[in-house]
Amino acid sequence: MPVFTSACPRNCYSTCSLRVTVKKGRITALDAHPGNRATPEGPCLKGLSYLERVEPGSRLLTPLVRGKDGAFSPLAWDAALDLMASRFLDIRERFGPRAVMHYAGSGTKGLLNGNSMAFWRRFGGCTTTYGDLCWPAGLEATRLTLGDNRHNAPWDLANAALILMWGKNAAETNVHQMRFVDQALAAGGRLVVIDPRRTGTAERAELLVQPRPGTDAALALALAHVLIREGLVDRPFIDAHVLGFEDYARAVEAWTPQRCEAVTGVPAREVEALARDLGTVKPVTLCAGFGMQRYTNSGQTMRALLALLAITGNLGRPGAGWVYANLQSDVFSAVKDPLDFFPPEVPDGVVRVSLSTARLGSDMAAQADPPLRAAWVERGNPVGQNPDTARVREAFRALEFRVVVDERLTDTAREADLVLPSKSLFEQTDVIGAYWHPYLQIRPKLVEPPEEVKPESEILWHLARRMGLDTAGLVAPGAEEAWLEAKLGRFPGLTLDALREGPVLAPGCEEVAFADLAFPTPSGRIELRSEEAARRWKVDPLPGYSAPLESSPGAYPLTLLTPNHKNAIHSQFVTLSCLRDPGPRLHLGPGDAAARGIRQGDRVRVFNGRGELFLPANLDLSLLPGVVVAHNGYGAEHGGSVNLLSLGRETDMAHGAAFHDNLVDVEKAP
Repeated sequence: MPVFTSACPRNCYSTCSLRVTVKKGRITALDAHPGNRATPEGPCLKGLSYLERVEPGSRLLTPLVRGKDGAFSPLAWDAALDLMASRFLDIRERFGPRAVMHYAGSGTKGLLNGNSMAFWRRFGGCTTTYGDLCWPAGLEATRLTLGDNRHNAPWDLANAALILMWGKNAAETNVHQMRFVDQALAAGGRLVVIDPRRTGTAERAELLVQPRPGTDAALALALAHVLIREGLVDRPFIDAHVLGFEDYARAVEAWTPQRCEAVTGVPAREVEALARDLGTVKPVTLCAGFGMQRYTNSGQTMRALLALLAITGNLGRPGAGWVYANLQSDVFSAVKDPLDFFPPEVPDGVVRVSLSTARLGSDMAAQADPPLRAAWVERGNPVGQNPDTARVREAFRALEFRVVVDERLTDTAREADLVLPSKSLFEQTDVIGAYWHPYLQIRPKLVEPPEEVKPESEILWHLARRMGLDTAGLVAPGAEEAWLEAKLGRFPGLTLDALREGPVLAPGCEEVAFADLAFPTPSGRIELRSEEAARRWKVDPLPGYSAPLESSPGAYPLTLLTPNHKNAIHSQFVTLSCLRDPGPRLHLGPGDAAARGIRQGDRVRVFNGRGELFLPANLDLSLLPGVVVAHNGYGAEHGGSVNLLSLGRETDMAHGAAFHDNLVDVEKAP
């Protein structure tokens, strides 16, 4: 049976390489691909579940149109294209092209997948979004401090003597990283986890430090205080490579371990002991998670964490460094910058970048001149996954015409007038990078899509022809591989055939990031003091701590965290039977439960001034008092999204979404 090289394109650290077996036009097996040193043990449960996910019985197979009674019914493709052409052209005629919103999420990565804006420019323009739901505050903090978002190769982690997993649960969200953690531990290394939850990763650690949510910067500043006070910094490295140390040292004088304990809840003795480990053990790698930078103070928090590595000399060396986002495989972007989240204006200025992804609902409703009248959504589920679900849903319902391209009826698709079935990863060739390892990979077309399923690029090509638009720059059916080869052509030796042989390290990638100790910042040094941070984001030029905007218990005394579930990537995979998902639950500590008369399994109401959810209670000894957890990704068919409770507000840098600034209360439901 034929076996092919492919890769998983989901929005996940691992971007696993795959060996795919095809028999009689069906995918029959998914196995490990040893050519990727980062993922040699093969796909996780989610990856293995593609065997169910791509089957016709678990996905949309035909366009669906909403009737006057609100119900969906199948629609032939010719009729779907005619409907879209008629409605979009009518709206353009009455209001102009910017009355149409183009929303693209990150549900599927790929070079070809990112080409849809070519259609909307030929349409005459559109309105689109800026910012990102996932990680931009950390990206910007890293760029301001180090000059670029790159880190050591994943397998270098095995060389670390001390690993800090700070706000990251790799055992569930980056499972392949744990292989290198185990190698480091086997060689005598140590693992410390810093997280309000006791996670699967913490079970491998010698120490779990549990700060109150959103106070991580205060902990980092106190660690720096002890390091400097006790002379445990790397002074030669600082003198040669760090800008702003003296100012920073004065700023952290006030952050004593005792003050830190009052703010974070972490005992002062633990702060001092961890600081001494940081100052005496080398090399140190700090792996920072994405959830920790989903607060209103998160950019400054990430800068404070980075400062710990700078003052101890743990950058540019094997086994040492900052593991957050490795964009070394992002060779096709003109600029590797968090501000690349702003799509570039075309020369005639027809693209309006005016909607904050974090504030999508309120920004959609507020837009005028022209007001929004239509939406095209692909690779995303903003009604369920963006903050403030109620307001996003209301904004979508106020539109005249809504088109959603997806494999399934998500919460957003359920709000559409027209739903178009999208292809699976095995049904169109594309090239993908990663944000943890430095490989470029192919996901080739291995099977034909079901008869009524079309890739996004093909839909837009046909739609352009229906509208009489110029198709130059669009990808005609059958021309996908030629288009990709042209993109690869700027890199000698990088071809689709080379990628078919296995993963290829990105041109110019470094196994040890910043090994030359040249930092592409304005000063050429690691910038603890950043004038650009102050100018661009109106924050203190030095890393500092301020409490999250929503962190003072009052009417709503509990902090709600909404991490990913180990068997899902946001709202993807949660409906697959092979994963045997137990469904949404509210996890809360026994003390918080007892104070509210709640017992295991009780149905509870989770609420604040923005909304409410009804969930079964799960008593969880792993949580700090005052912290409750409900995994994100579940939607209306499960009782509602956790984002019924969140507010659309941005992080302090780079227009991220501050999901975890979210106070709630819980009561036993009647």
